Amino acid sequence: MSEETKSLNFIEHIIENDLKNEVTQDELRFRFPPEPNGYLHIGHTKAIGISFGLGERYNAPVNLRFDDTNPAKEEQEYVDAIKEDVSWLGYTWDKEVYSSDYFQQLHDWAVQLIKDGKAYVDSQSSEAMAEQKGTPTQPGIDGPYRNRTVEENLDLFSRMKAGEFNEGEHVLRAKIDMAHVNMLMRDPIMYRILKKSHHRTGDDWCIYPMYDWTHGESDYLEQVSHSLCSLEFKPHRELYDWFLDQLVEADKIRPKQREFARLNLSYTIMSKRKLLKLVEDGVVSGWDDPRMPTISGLRRRGYTPAAIRKFVETVGVAKRDNMIDVSLLEFCIREDLNKTAPRVMAVLDPIKLVISNYPEDKEEWLEAENNQEDDSAGFRQVPFSRELYIERDDFKEQANSKYFRLSLGKEVRLKNAYIIKGESVVKDENGNITEIHATYDPDTLSGSGTEASLRKVKGTLHWVSIKHAVKAEVREYDRLFMDETPDSHPDKDFMEFINPDSLKIITAFVEPSLKEAKVGERFQFQRLGYFNVDKESTPEALIFNKTVGLRDSWVKEKPKTEANTNQNKQKQNQPQRKAIDVIQQLGKKYTNLPEAKQEKVKAEILDLAKQVSYDELEPLFGTAAKKVGTRIAAMLTLRVLLENGLERNTAINDFIEKGLEDANALLVETANTI
Repeated sequence: MSEETKSLNFIEHIIENDLKNEVTQDELRFRFPPEPNGYLHIGHTKAIGISFGLGERYNAPVNLRFDDTNPAKEEQEYVDAIKEDVSWLGYTWDKEVYSSDYFQQLHDWAVQLIKDGKAYVDSQSSEAMAEQKGTPTQPGIDGPYRNRTVEENLDLFSRMKAGEFNEGEHVLRAKIDMAHVNMLMRDPIMYRILKKSHHRTGDDWCIYPMYDWTHGESDYLEQVSHSLCSLEFKPHRELYDWFLDQLVEADKIRPKQREFARLNLSYTIMSKRKLLKLVEDGVVSGWDDPRMPTISGLRRRGYTPAAIRKFVETVGVAKRDNMIDVSLLEFCIREDLNKTAPRVMAVLDPIKLVISNYPEDKEEWLEAENNQEDDSAGFRQVPFSRELYIERDDFKEQANSKYFRLSLGKEVRLKNAYIIKGESVVKDENGNITEIHATYDPDTLSGSGTEASLRKVKGTLHWVSIKHAVKAEVREYDRLFMDETPDSHPDKDFMEFINPDSLKIITAFVEPSLKEAKVGERFQFQRLGYFNVDKESTPEALIFNKTVGLRDSWVKEKPKTEANTNQNKQKQNQPQRKAIDVIQQLGKKYTNLPEAKQEKVKAEILDLAKQVSYDELEPLFGTAAKKVGTRIAAMLTLRVLLENGLERNTAINDFIEKGLEDANALLVETANTI
């Protein structure tokens, strides 16, 4: 088996086999068939990525087809939103089509089935039909109208179409087998009466086809070669094929339905009905609220098409449903924005810092790098003055040796500026600190090349000049649900798991370069996370949405079973492996892993790196050149330590330099991220 064949997913294997035996390259055609009854969400991105990804791989057309057979729930607003989302993700469809385009043909085929004795009008109540349908272990029984004559069925169906009957009086059913082992084959409904206006056909129709009748026939009319659905449609495949059996012609492509596992994401719900409830109940501001898992919500929050596509690619195509941790999605956006987002300084919880020996009337414009990951990003000027804002939690009056931020008697560097030393504080009548006073060393300006400027201190803080600061509203978003699977509890409503702290609105101060920030632009607020400009923002009132933090702040908490408790007791007397040892072990096989697995291992290394000290990491700098996986793991760990304020030294610079000069492209790429 070739390397390329090994890398194929199971759907691609099916297509490759069909290309050898059933269809030609020119006959391949795919489709993405959303129902326009809500906005697309992150779960849909997998279906979008699979169908359009196959189109790209095989240079085959992909239709965007709206399965609009239920006018009670469908709206043009949803059609427009779906088109915008698919385009934003970077995909182009061949034909924009609608199931409503085929209403007449579907009706004519239904009439033919009646004439062939394979469909009949049933006039029972829905409750009576459900009772006769049986159970998965008990066969159904024939209803009283199953053997109506062809003439009577044609007459009733014609009058249904003409609007003579009320909703619920009659339905058209396929005549298959009421004792069939598959309950979907027990005379499924093909048409029901709905006296509602359709968003495209208006009041032309008052009978509408059911999804199972419409789906395969629409595929056939469009000559779709492979109809790809999520796993819940697998039981429907037999009915899909039965309907096609009644009408396919030998000289035309017969669509083939195949199923893949849907995308389930932790701390998220995927039901459009439940998402609509969040909107209607005012829990969120709308379908594009940045806490929503909708594509429009993710877009507004600052997610990129590249990050979402990378996420879908990493998850892969599976045959069985599984739960994907939302942290993988967050990892993908961090990785993408780390390469592309300009770095700026913002203070979200400000406290005043006065540099007492800095001249009161002096100000400087200092040079700051826009993005160390992008050589073309250039530099910007940031103003520096005697009075600054820093983050409140970047100062402690008294601190131990492991605290690397500002405290009395200790030094830190101000990013792109000077080394300062904490001297004193000013407190209010309640004992709360209102000002921090410090002194600076004028010879320590970053980049000045002086001996003093090369002096190493353990902490680096971001800041904003008070005189030049721009006030901004920052919307800090957290996960909307506090439970990993909020809609999986039979005895509880999913609304009970709403996170009351999913949105915090704070007043922040940002550097003046952000005055000109445009809606949608993304930035890294240094040491804080990634943010983008909200659509409601104006030059006079800036609004930023928090996309994601620099690292995962959620710790997975799972219920402790008796088994885990016993297991934990057994491990109490065993020494726990150090994070650095686990990282080293993960690195050993890193370069031999497939790309999707590499991404997951990388995320694990970056998380473990938060528990590693520099003293533990430095010995790995001397790892042999042939152990490239271990060196990559060390480079990833170093990246986290540097992001957390570790100052560079000669050993660090030498290790990075060797990585950049290595023959292994993956190591070079990793070194380039530092």
